[in-house]
Amino acid sequence: MFPTDSTNKLSFNRKISDGDLVIVYEKHDNMKAVKVCEKSILENRFGVFKHSDWIGKPYGCKVTSHKGGFVYLLAPTPELWTLVLSHRTQILYIADISFVIMYLELVPGCVVLESGTGSGSLTTSLARAVAPTGHVYTFDFHEPRAVAAREDFEKTGVCSLVTVGVRDIQGEGFPKDLIGVADAVFLDLPQPWLAIPSAGEMLKPDGVLCSFSPCIEQVQRSSETLASKFTDIRTFEVLLRTYEVREVKMDQCQTEEATPGSHRSCKRKLRASEASLWQQDNSGSPIVMARPISEAKGHTGYLTFARLKCVE
Repeated sequence: MFPTDSTNKLSFNRKISDGDLVIVYEKHDNMKAVKVCEKSILENRFGVFKHSDWIGKPYGCKVTSHKGGFVYLLAPTPELWTLVLSHRTQILYIADISFVIMYLELVPGCVVLESGTGSGSLTTSLARAVAPTGHVYTFDFHEPRAVAAREDFEKTGVCSLVTVGVRDIQGEGFPKDLIGVADAVFLDLPQPWLAIPSAGEMLKPDGVLCSFSPCIEQVQRSSETLASKFTDIRTFEVLLRTYEVREVKMDQCQTEEATPGSHRSCKRKLRASEASLWQQDNSGSPIVMARPISEAKGHTGYLTFARLKCVE
């Protein structure tokens, strides 16, 4: 996410170095995280790529193999890291993450508490939001998972911004030495209402809490607990719909629809209801069209936000 120098401090040198983590982009649904090692190679369907050829090149560059295939070498941003990380638990994705960061009102210098860490998808985005002077304290009750997350944060270069702890927040609450230091608290727990009293102690006056829950029953019980010390309690469900944009010849597509077994670029059939959305160019010249992708992601969870009441 953030390239680091030899002292593990944040660096904004955009050149790839030996030991850096890069995201190898083959196509939009096929990417992988690779640690650069001068003597290593990457072998895939596009050919063989020597890591030594990557060193010194800028992030975002296109590199070719010995047989002419190519890939792109991208910087491990939080958005890309979310798409390639190892799933130790169910993770939050971009739509929920961006909403959380906005409603927690995070800016550089903020202190955030998180439980649980899980696969670290949200944690990396929280770290970037509060960098370079803020900090994220994240906790998970499962020690092997916490250890794996800490290793990932070292890979992505945010270890100086993130402290990983092993702790059962539902049963023990947050550490007492963090009382009153947090600008925001994020909970991703089976029983968040058990951790809400402790989270309230950690927050600064007017601090914001967010709880992520997949079931509405969890939201209802959490909201009941929040009502005693929090105000402005609101719950959201973020649903994302993606559109496909491409250039086609309408008459060509319609002709190919009538040809059984056609596998050309317009092989996806336009249903009559979809075709009516587009203005046909009778000349058959290419036009740009957009339509929703049918496999839209549905419910992921509910996001409940609340603001700590100020005590006069």
